[in-house]
Amino acid sequence: MLYPLVVALGSQRYRVERPFGHWQECAGRVTGVAHSRRGVHVLLREDPLNDTGGPRVLTLDDETGTPLAAWGAAVIADAHLLAAYGERLYIVDRDAHQVIVTTLDGEVRSRLGERNRPLAPFNHPTDVAVAPDGTVYVSDGYAGASVHRFAPDGTPITRWGGWGTGPGAFVNPHAIWVMRDGRVVVADRENGRLQVFDPDGTLLSILTGFVRPADLWGDAEDRLYVVDAVPTLTLLAPHGAMIGRCRPVLNGAHGVWGDGAGRLYLAEGNPSRVTRLVPIPEGAQA
Repeated sequence: MLYPLVVALGSQRYRVERPFGHWQECAGRVTGVAHSRRGVHVLLREDPLNDTGGPRVLTLDDETGTPLAAWGAAVIADAHLLAAYGERLYIVDRDAHQVIVTTLDGEVRSRLGERNRPLAPFNHPTDVAVAPDGTVYVSDGYAGASVHRFAPDGTPITRWGGWGTGPGAFVNPHAIWVMRDGRVVVADRENGRLQVFDPDGTLLSILTGFVRPADLWGDAEDRLYVVDAVPTLTLLAPHGAMIGRCRPVLNGAHGVWGDGAGRLYLAEGNPSRVTRLVPIPEGAQA
């Protein structure tokens, strides 16, 4: 017998649906998720030196989970995280040291960083976020220990950070998000914290209480949803106060995104799947 699972973030309850979506068995493991007008984009990771040639991006219907498209084997080597802004997907190709910008259907439009050239300028980047004014921020995580800021046309503006455990430093800046007021929030994973900066890299605050935070996403009210390795999903108010926390996955999520209907999507690598949280109206049964 299957029992309903219900979790809560503050006063909002959610029905847990897992797995969400269905697709043919393939070697790639779920590593990231994002939502656009086209549906739910699921990023799959393979070993770039021993891959099967399977798809790197799956697009699912956001109501039924039915596959709509599968692509990316010829474009993406080492998928890590992705983001969706308007008509573009921003995909981090970690060990190729590049961010690839595509249409929602997979046509490459531009790239940040020189492919397969570390330190030009990235050194195993992790995530990408776009500010309301089109400025692009990249967390250069596994060996770069920094954040890069680019103009909307891809021109480098500035870089900040450095390896360490002190304020403003990083061991692994694993994910990044930009608030509507321009604040840049970085999941400093191995240091177990979020660090908040202004657009020029001045440290504004540090939020603690996380265990290896992996990803974060902000909704239309500038509330932040953070996944970590407890495993928990935490909801923060715009200036960092905790609203709620729940455990919607078995072993931790690597990615998180939401949609306009208030549904949340969690990318799980172990087991490899997408979990969806569906809001339950006040007074309704699960």
